Amino acid sequence: MTYLLDWIVFLPLIGAVVVLAAPAQMAKSITWFVTFLVFLMSCALFGPFLPGGAALSAEYGTMQFENIVPWIKVGNFHINYHIGIDGLSFPLIILTTLITWLSAWACWNFEHWNVNRGPKGFFCLFLILETGVLGTFAALDFFLFYIFWEVMLLPMYFLIGVWGGPRKEYAAIKFFIYTLAGSVLMLVALLAMYYTSADALGTAGGTFSLIEYVTNPAIAEMFNSESTRFLSWTFGPAMFVMLFIAFMIKVPVFPFHTWLPDAHVEAPTPISMILAGILLKLGAYGFLRVCYPIFPEAASQLAWSVALLGVINIIYGAFCCLAQTDFKRLVAYSSISHMGYVVLGIAIMTDTGFQGAMFQVLAHGISSPMCFFLVGVIYDRAHHRDLNRFGGLWLAMPRYGSLATLGFFASLGLPSLCGFIGEVWVLLGTFNAPFTWAKPMAVIAAFGVVLTAAYILWMIQRVYLGKKKEEYADYPDATARETAILFPMAVLAIFMGILPSYTFNLMNGTLDRMIEIWKPMAAVALGG
Repeated sequence: MTYLLDWIVFLPLIGAVVVLAAPAQMAKSITWFVTFLVFLMSCALFGPFLPGGAALSAEYGTMQFENIVPWIKVGNFHINYHIGIDGLSFPLIILTTLITWLSAWACWNFEHWNVNRGPKGFFCLFLILETGVLGTFAALDFFLFYIFWEVMLLPMYFLIGVWGGPRKEYAAIKFFIYTLAGSVLMLVALLAMYYTSADALGTAGGTFSLIEYVTNPAIAEMFNSESTRFLSWTFGPAMFVMLFIAFMIKVPVFPFHTWLPDAHVEAPTPISMILAGILLKLGAYGFLRVCYPIFPEAASQLAWSVALLGVINIIYGAFCCLAQTDFKRLVAYSSISHMGYVVLGIAIMTDTGFQGAMFQVLAHGISSPMCFFLVGVIYDRAHHRDLNRFGGLWLAMPRYGSLATLGFFASLGLPSLCGFIGEVWVLLGTFNAPFTWAKPMAVIAAFGVVLTAAYILWMIQRVYLGKKKEEYADYPDATARETAILFPMAVLAIFMGILPSYTFNLMNGTLDRMIEIWKPMAAVALGG
């Protein structure tokens, strides 16, 4: 079990090599098998996170399945291969392996996306992308984190730009430019933090350890001191802003959101599932792993600005959904709106807010891929996504219509489904936060729930209800494979909505202890 996490991270990369060496007609099957095997292996990580497990009461920085090996030593640079998981990264590892496996399975259904044109290249990049995502969630060395972060960029660029829709080149280049701009800011911050940590430790070389940045008192004090400078700016706020922009592009947060609808509309359906279910979560993970625990004072000083961006995301994204006639673009803008609750929950810097934000990350990671797959199923039959041309699909496709209603209601935030818990927790946390502006923010954000209900119910009425249209009367219902892909997401949507305590138990120990470490430094802004 010592190297279990290493195998989980790098097995997809090995699978990519196998795909390149195997006959083209076997590429799809190999990818399905590798992603399924990785998912099964990730389930073996549950041990320490089960009730009574060591991970639930561990101090922040006590990692499970940890492996640290000296990697690069050049001059004063000491870079370690350091991976491990805690209550923050473990649920995201499970989410990644599950959604990637289901997305690989979904590749059987969508021949019109030209997956069969160069299948070896497609599935090789698909598996490399999984390694990049898993490595980012597992990395505890900031340099290693950055490498895995960059590994994700090129596979996604080509998966959209080569196998996407009519405007694939435009969408892929836009995605690449936005993400690369954020990566540059992250690299600058990474280097500045390394050299500043060297000053704090009084050594020639610093550290890239994300855990030591939080738990080492000398480094934490230096990073958050008013006297520490970066060029002409105070160090903490300068680093926080650069890192926040890098991660907010990935979430995405207004005004850096415009790449997302284009990328979703042009991407193949399985890639949209990964993009919505996993890649957007990397930005939120960056906030929780890097920005807030390392720079709590800067975070408290900028809390109003971050919360405002979250509220804008919620309301602006919902209004954009109301204006859409393209089914897939509507679901894409809904992701922008739903991720606004994550940003708002993190911004208020309270236990309830962080818990709600993290729960919303996982809930959206289930409901959003389900919605994109549902759009892909009907597009595979109709070859268009015009909402105004549909109608009565529930009568023509009863099994598909029932699963679609469940999936979109989970996205809506219907009580007893996964989308409800995270949003309510964020609103409760915001309403009770020790900021004078918190209650007005909560009221405005709550209005987003009404807008979400409006565009989801209007969409369901136009697409699934009403009289059966002749042109769709003979459409086949969801196949056994399509139903099998939707079923795990449907079960999780119900399970997380009815029994949210199981999900909270996985992550609350890590989140609570992280807040305990830095809360004194942000005491003024947090009201105590």
